[in-house]
Amino acid sequence: MLSLRLFLLLLAFFLVLRPSFSRGPYALRISCGARSDVHSPPSNTRWHKDFAYTGGIPGNATRPSFISPRLETLRYFPLSEGPENCYNINRVPHGHYSVRIFFGLVAEPSFDNEPLFDVSVEGALIYSMPPGWSTHDDERAFVEAFIFLKDGTASLCFHSTGHGDPAILAIEILQVDNKAYYFGPGYGEGVILRTDRRVSCGSRGPKFGVDYSADRWGGDRFWNSIQTFEESSDRAISTTNSIKQASKSPNFYPEALYETALVSSDSQPDLIYTAEVEPNRNYSIWLHYAEIDPSVTAAGQRIFDILINGDVAFRDVDIVDMAGGINSALVLNTTVALSGRTLTITMHPTKGTHAIINAIEIFELVMAASKTLQDEVRALQKLKSALGLPLRFGWNGDPCVPQQHPWSGVDCQYDSTISKYVIDGLGLDNQGLRGSLPEDISMLHHLQNMILSCVSVFLLRYIKFNLKDRSLAIGATTNGSVECQVIVRKCNYKEFKKMLTEDLHDRDLSYNFFNGSIPESIGRLTSLKRLYLNSNSLSGKVPAALGGRLLHGASFNFTDNKGLCGIPGLPTCGPHLSAGVKIGIGLGGCVAFLLLVTCLMCWWKRRQNILRAQRIAARDAPYAKARTHFSRDVQMARHHSHEHARTADENGPSLLS
Repeated sequence: MLSLRLFLLLLAFFLVLRPSFSRGPYALRISCGARSDVHSPPSNTRWHKDFAYTGGIPGNATRPSFISPRLETLRYFPLSEGPENCYNINRVPHGHYSVRIFFGLVAEPSFDNEPLFDVSVEGALIYSMPPGWSTHDDERAFVEAFIFLKDGTASLCFHSTGHGDPAILAIEILQVDNKAYYFGPGYGEGVILRTDRRVSCGSRGPKFGVDYSADRWGGDRFWNSIQTFEESSDRAISTTNSIKQASKSPNFYPEALYETALVSSDSQPDLIYTAEVEPNRNYSIWLHYAEIDPSVTAAGQRIFDILINGDVAFRDVDIVDMAGGINSALVLNTTVALSGRTLTITMHPTKGTHAIINAIEIFELVMAASKTLQDEVRALQKLKSALGLPLRFGWNGDPCVPQQHPWSGVDCQYDSTISKYVIDGLGLDNQGLRGSLPEDISMLHHLQNMILSCVSVFLLRYIKFNLKDRSLAIGATTNGSVECQVIVRKCNYKEFKKMLTEDLHDRDLSYNFFNGSIPESIGRLTSLKRLYLNSNSLSGKVPAALGGRLLHGASFNFTDNKGLCGIPGLPTCGPHLSAGVKIGIGLGGCVAFLLLVTCLMCWWKRRQNILRAQRIAARDAPYAKARTHFSRDVQMARHHSHEHARTADENGPSLLS
């Protein structure tokens, strides 16, 4: 029993004290291109190694600014690897984040090789690199945005504009309070705050939050310093007194931010700050005040209006009264729409002779992107892998957003019913692709058409998918040399055959590797209005029906084929032989060839026998000649004896007898 009571007591104690043991904000810092974790001076900040987040090429880094962290590596993305490259980071807890990307340089920049590219976060284009950014030693060395991440991932993409290669030095993803920079209606998922600038007035040097010993829930914000808005128009002041109400939820501003300020001069009572911004944008402006001037000790001694581009944004601002005393922080926020390139903030005194300000923050309001339906993104990624799309295609990030950088060959359509983009067309013709269509293509529920010219014979199969009240049919013309063409149309399954004939209006099969002849069946496609077969290796006669179609406004191109004939613009065809005649000629030729070979073999063997006999006769010639002479002598002797005997008989007995 005692043990049970002790357990319950400890459990209650833990539940009561649990908030004090809650984890700190999520933080991920990546040293791009690094092969192992590194620590950067002077704060010994830990940066994680760059592993399996993206493609690109690691290299040695050139830091463009003293603001950049002291890291020695970067990752750059040559255009040959595609126009879109992304860091895809997983397992990011749901929450509100400060995302900061530091830019790097592979080599000393020049007019020709300075990297100029676009940056998007979660599909929303937040920044375009301005020319000359690398020669300014200020906050243009990075881009920062505050965004809600809810699906457990973060996608940070870099879109090449063809001027230099995007190069990234480091990435930070730092969790901040969920109500940080709350600006009223529209706050949250629908809007991203991109930091345009953040200045500490009267400060002698730029500082990060870590230099201010700021609370981590505020993010490691960078504060540039400004000593004067205009020479002789103001003066810098500071205090060593403690500042109340500074580092508190939800923004956790560092106390040191309010220990310096700029105060207007006697000759120029208005305090005016001017900044150059992008036109036709909405901006959220945050103004920071603390009454640290020793000459002001009570409410009512300093009152001023705040004007933005001449319009009064705040009237009769009394810092002491509104903050609850001297040396107390006050933050004012307003959102304005600007049509021009200049933002002017004016503090105009209405009581007292001077105005004061401690810090200024300016954020551009960027609309968050409506992403592409995730199932369809996965289908395209499977298609990319199955067909082996070349690196120059990219196909990284989201296919449809940012709208300025869609995937090559992908047609998108916004579906307002689901507030997502969908894929309604694919055009990957003339790419020399190889592979087969993955089954995941069935997830492209909104596909209206797809053309994959001469992908591979492995594509030549019918694939049918049941898609609720309709079917998606993928087929190919399998006759003749145009079998590589694959056409997709949204249709009812029963109308599949009709789709492959009457519903086909155009084909572009140019610049492929087709050979053979054009099938006659193509001539029966009565709705075919455009057919390009130029720059192939086709031969034979163009179907007469296609030639006749030219007279009715059709557009055909058969040029740059070595053996095509039969229509105006192509050589005239010779006599046309039927298939049976061609087969007969072929068989006759084969028989004649066999007979010829047989005769040649017989002649060759007879010739060999004759030659062999001659060689034998030549070898035995001396002996044959001697034997012939001997036989002749014997015969002559016998003949002579016979003649002599006959003569003796006729003349009577001889003397010897």
